[in-house]
Parts: sequence; C-alpha cells; structure tokens
Amino acid sequence: MSRTDTERLVERYFACFNAGDREGMIACLAPDVRHDVNEGGQRVGHEKFRAFMQHMDRCYRETLTDVTIMSNADGSRAAAEFIVNGTYIATDDGLPDARGQRYVLPGGTFLEIGQGRIVRLTTYYNLKHWIALVSA
Repeated sequence: MSRTDTERLVERYFACFNAGDREGMIACLAPDVRHDVNEGGQRVGHEKFRAFMQHMDRCYRETLTDVTIMSNADGSRAAAEFIVNGTYIATDDGLPDARGQRYVLPGGTFLEIGQGRIVRLTTYYNLKHWIALVSA
C-alpha cells in the first residue's frame, strides 16, 4: 500500500470508531488482526476484537478528536495520536465505580498494515491519569 492508502485506511478506521460503526472498524482489520490492549492482554482475530468492542461500548462512551495520522514511506506502518473524549457509563472490572464521569485524555495507536488491512494495532493511554480523572 502507498502511504496515502494507509492513511486513508486509518482515517476510515477512526471515522468508524467515532460513528459507532463497529462492523466498519472490523472491515478495516485483517481476519487474524493482533490487538494489543493498553496495559492488558493481546487479542487475535475479528471475534475477539468484536467482543472487546462490545465490552468497551457497555462501559464507555467515547469519541476521538484531534486525530493526527502519520505513516512511513511504504505504508506498512502508521501511528495516530488523538484526544479521547469519554463518559464512564458502567463500572469496568478492577476500576473505580462508574457514575457517568466525563474525561478527556490523550492517547495513541500504532498500526501495522498488510494487504490493504490493519494487521496489528496497539493502543496506549495513561491509565493512572484516567483513574485520577474518573476518581475526582
């Protein structure tokens, strides 16, 4: 893929995220996608990714703003930096109680691209900062 094609793919992935179009997100992913979750485990494949997103949608309502996408010259790698604008709507295991707290924090994702799809995505944000925001 070209650098431009990669950036369009990543833009489409995040546009689907913001639109709540989980199947659109999955369409951007390779069937054996590797999803490395912030301070969590690794999930492989569409079904595990879908289950993760269902869990996230149950606990959080989030949109991303100020998305900046960067890619390498051959389009095989990309990164996105963004601001997460969220509401904590249901208590997640091992985390503070949810009471509809709103939060805004920076985050980022690293992506590997192959055969026109995302084959790996690794997302990062500062969990301690998020906990402080929802605990205040």
